[in-house]
Amino acid sequence: MRLKAMSIDPRTLSQLLQLQILGKLNLSSDNSSIPSDDTLDSSFNDLLQSLLGQYAQTQPASSDPISTTSSLLASGNFGFYPPALSGPSSYDPLIEQASSQYGVDSSLIKAVVDAESSFQNHVVSSAGAKGLMQLMDDTARGLGVTDSFDPQQNIQAGTRYLSDLLRNYNGSESMALAAYNGGSGRLARLGITNEQQLNEKYGLLPQETQRYVQKVLQLKNNY
Repeated sequence: MRLKAMSIDPRTLSQLLQLQILGKLNLSSDNSSIPSDDTLDSSFNDLLQSLLGQYAQTQPASSDPISTTSSLLASGNFGFYPPALSGPSSYDPLIEQASSQYGVDSSLIKAVVDAESSFQNHVVSSAGAKGLMQLMDDTARGLGVTDSFDPQQNIQAGTRYLSDLLRNYNGSESMALAAYNGGSGRLARLGITNEQQLNEKYGLLPQETQRYVQKVLQLKNNY
């Protein structure tokens, strides 16, 4: 299994993206002064590739993919995932309450909510998961939820479920997140019962679950 990742300073990447967007949204009345999309894209891509090349030259090569994966999982250093655009969440009081009640870091809860629903309360996935923390109906019923679109019930139940997973996996956030997304049964079938085994068999997880774990751990740093 080999997991490659490159971390770029989010501020630098943000500036590059803003330059591209501002160029395309130039409100000048003189249309002849506005560069074409192709010109903007080419300039942006050239600048981005130059930045990536300079960064790669400064990074030591790793001959131990398992060690590399372990370090990435521990640090959440997978790339840039911007925080929710809405700023401070109106659900913060509910999240803090659930955090205190179930002993789960509030930044982890916020990251899960962000990744699952982008803080949109009435989201329903194609699989039928509902609400802020995307609870499946069976899971929600088992946790005493009567309305998955009720923010308080959803956050309470989702945090309780996350707390149970953290306890089952000795506090490993990577393990808990992999189980939250892919199911504990899948991890068991793959023979993944601890973080070392997760590192060793990470590539056996579905791509969706791999991306989910990476995304939530990175988003957690934003909260």
